[in-house]
Amino acid sequence: MQIPTQLPTAAPTYEQRLQTLSEASVHQHFDAFKDIAWDDPAYAIDPQDPRWILPKVDVLGRTEWYQSLPQTEQIRIGLYRQANVTKVGLQFEQILIAGLMNYAFSLPNGSAEFRYSTHEATEECHHTQMFQEFVNRSGQPVHGGSLLFRAVAPFLPLAAKWVPFGFFYGVLAGEEPIDHVQKSILRAGNDMHPLLQRIMQIHVAEEARHIGFAHQYLEHKAPRLKRVERLVLSLLVPVIMKWLCNEILVPSKKARKDMGIPKHVMKEVYWDSPESQKFLRDLFGDVRMLAESTGMMNPASKRVWRAMGIDGRPSRFRSEPASAAA
Repeated sequence: MQIPTQLPTAAPTYEQRLQTLSEASVHQHFDAFKDIAWDDPAYAIDPQDPRWILPKVDVLGRTEWYQSLPQTEQIRIGLYRQANVTKVGLQFEQILIAGLMNYAFSLPNGSAEFRYSTHEATEECHHTQMFQEFVNRSGQPVHGGSLLFRAVAPFLPLAAKWVPFGFFYGVLAGEEPIDHVQKSILRAGNDMHPLLQRIMQIHVAEEARHIGFAHQYLEHKAPRLKRVERLVLSLLVPVIMKWLCNEILVPSKKARKDMGIPKHVMKEVYWDSPESQKFLRDLFGDVRMLAESTGMMNPASKRVWRAMGIDGRPSRFRSEPASAAA
């Protein structure tokens, strides 16, 4: 008697994957003001709370300079830094929302990309509200990104219409570093402030979908690139990655002054020391994997990745632990 064999299930199409992401956005999403108990006394921001001291997983928090400071100064700098990183994240999300709307504007009826893009924009709007509320309640006079970043920000969303492939790589340039950092902080299990912990939990949960969409989009569109487009973009991708990573993680001139970070500490942390250089490479393991699969890695582009200090072995799978992916 012949035993029937089960035929292998066909891999889901690009449109089916986007449908899955869209349905996930419907059934599991967060509201900035319903899902965070802002007025809970436990969530109150006390500028003297020692839980604002930066953990050692933070590149600035583990420096000898920071750890040698009086506790009151560590707390002051820690709260300011968290508020400023949050403000930069907010500004990046605003660029992303505008870009998504530019991209979706000309999509045809029935497009799976249109539906998912608007789901993502909705979630990012809640993130901007969540981030700004935290900044407001922190009372810190933060400006977020550098002066250059804030000056060019209104023009960056235009790339989503004219160079969407490059734009979505830019999306990952902002999302991957902050996602990596937040996951590291949450995994470390430090005694962190519950409000900041809740914000990070919500952000990490929804960014998983957003990063997933960018990966799906780039893998789907890559075969359609012309040869010259592929070459030019392969050289630009590592430059975009490093620039936006720096905007997210490296304190601006104003932030450095407000926190009182010495020049020699800035050089060590961003990115002269071997430890900080490894941290920087770790941030982009997943993106290097994506660059390999989308044809963005070639002998010339590999030199650019190396020059930017973000080269290394690509991840074997998404979210592979950094220590193994380095």
